[in-house]
Amino acid sequence: MKQISSILSTIFSPLFVPSYGVAIAFWCTMLSITPLGVRWRLLLAVFGITCLIPALLIYGLYRAGLIKDPGLNNRTERTVPYILTALSYAASAWILANAKAPAWLWLFMLGGLVAVVVNAVVNRWWKISAHLAAMGGLVALAFRIVLSHTVMPGFPFMWIVIATVLAAGAVGTARVYLDRHTLGQVGAGFLNGFVCVFIVTAF
Repeated sequence: MKQISSILSTIFSPLFVPSYGVAIAFWCTMLSITPLGVRWRLLLAVFGITCLIPALLIYGLYRAGLIKDPGLNNRTERTVPYILTALSYAASAWILANAKAPAWLWLFMLGGLVAVVVNAVVNRWWKISAHLAAMGGLVALAFRIVLSHTVMPGFPFMWIVIATVLAAGAVGTARVYLDRHTLGQVGAGFLNGFVCVFIVTAF
């Protein structure tokens, strides 16, 4: 069970989840009519900005001795990585907006940015879950896609909604099982991510 929990925590790392959201948008909604090359270029750009660059910077901080754990399990070491993550979300939102992506997609990134800021503030006193904030944002995006009627005709998108909800539950369970967070911390993280993304994508 511990190994499964660790795998879930890795697969659904906050560094990967933004790319999952963009992939869902590009392959499961009306955006799937966008040329394949364009979709891949934008997805890879988002992956590079929200995953590869922050991961390399966090590793650099670890190698420099500025943080003791690259997994950021120490609450007091999360401030700088949170700032880097917020900047990466802002950059991704700018790229998607300039690529003429629909507002709800680039606002997904801005909603994530708001959730990161809330996490960073709360984290000064309490270890709120970043994993569940990311998963909450992903679930909110799935709900927003349904409500905005942008699902590709004939695509069984409800299975995507169910999958994101189940994945969020599995990741929350994994984080508690690994003793990284309490039930309250994962619940608060999910609520933060969901509310921030759902409200921001409404504009």
